[in-house]
Amino acid sequence: MKTYLRMLIVLGVVCLCVAPRRAHAQMANGYGAAIGVEAARKLADAAIAEGKKNGWAVAAAVVDIAGDLVFFERMDGTQTGSVIVSQEKARSAVRFKRPTKAFEDALVGGRQAILGLPGAVPLEGGIPIVIDGKIVGAVGVSGATSQQDGVCAQAAIDTLGKAPAPPPKAPPPPPRK
Repeated sequence: MKTYLRMLIVLGVVCLCVAPRRAHAQMANGYGAAIGVEAARKLADAAIAEGKKNGWAVAAAVVDIAGDLVFFERMDGTQTGSVIVSQEKARSAVRFKRPTKAFEDALVGGRQAILGLPGAVPLEGGIPIVIDGKIVGAVGVSGATSQQDGVCAQAAIDTLGKAPAPPPKAPPPPPRK
């Protein structure tokens, strides 16, 4: 009985240590239908464009709600390790329903227990994709510094809901006399 009680206490302590703090809690959003390929392509393109604009060689991955790859792109000259890291950042963001920066912030704040969460990538650059209040996937960027990867990922997210402006309407013809 003592062994059982000790195991319960240890399990409780481990759960408290591993659980992220309130500031890093998962998003309340539920999951929706998975993001499609064309939408994923546009998000990756926006992340890559931000990298190019700033001179950062990056890779961008977009995953669906299960964390499976929907679209991937990398710039020439991007380090090969960024291929996997970008995908893992995206998977971490969608599976834990929070930006990967939350894990990085927790680790920087001394929460080393974050390293014990399987699949939690404590590096900025992974952000859930929310459309109509539902998480439909995530974008992950890697190749520059963690903060720069986050800038590229946010640039992708910022394109959501920004449809191209419709062409201006032609003025009505003047009345006939």
